[in-house]
Amino acid sequence: MSPSLGVQLWKLARRSIARTVRQPVIWLPNIFFGLFMMAVISGAGDQVTKVKAFPTDSYLSFILGAILVQTAASASTMAGNALGSDIETGFLSRLSMTPVRGWALIAAQLGGVAVLGVLQAGLFLGVGLVFGASVITGVGGAIALIGVVLLFVFAFGAIGLLVAVQTGSPEKVQTLFGLSLGLLFMSSMVMPRNLITQDWFKTIATYNPMSYLVEATRSLLVSGWDGEALALGCGIAAVAMLLALAGSATLLRRRITGK
Repeated sequence: MSPSLGVQLWKLARRSIARTVRQPVIWLPNIFFGLFMMAVISGAGDQVTKVKAFPTDSYLSFILGAILVQTAASASTMAGNALGSDIETGFLSRLSMTPVRGWALIAAQLGGVAVLGVLQAGLFLGVGLVFGASVITGVGGAIALIGVVLLFVFAFGAIGLLVAVQTGSPEKVQTLFGLSLGLLFMSSMVMPRNLITQDWFKTIATYNPMSYLVEATRSLLVSGWDGEALALGCGIAAVAMLLALAGSATLLRRRITGK
């Protein structure tokens, strides 16, 4: 009798978590990079808060939402790199000869990045609060903020898995880092969309889905319980996650069966 889906998910997720924690060379650079971004961008943004109608007098609070999104985006390379390595070494091919279900193989890969994403989000939020940031929605908002970041981690991680299954190479997954960082800087990361004066940049930011992820986290920090911002950001992340997971499972089945 084959193990239940829950048992399969737990055992594979536990492996993912252990492997991620044991490889600080993968996640430590993301922590240092996030802290570096927080220090540099917030330090250079004091004058921005003096712009009329700017939503807060703390630029650190304003930029912290984008830093948390960048933290979540790093899940794409971490999850994709792990799955790409499993494909490259033949681990998944061997595992496919067991009763393990394809969905369990894919979904469990997100276990490691989920745990790491929550820890990183808590770290960045804590550092931000120590250096003067605030959460206008209070303790409840801070908890909700961690939950939103976790959803984003799942979404970016699922995209990383999709690329890994498509390419079968951990090296090719690394291109996602540059892509996500480029999209982040072309979003409403450093200035609210309604205050962007360059029409071409405002247009790009408006059509850039990364803007809505940033605005969802930012709303809990500086705006309050903004249902529209949260719905847009979380909705985009949820759709991306489900589509990427479905695509990954389909491609994995084809890769294993050759059909």
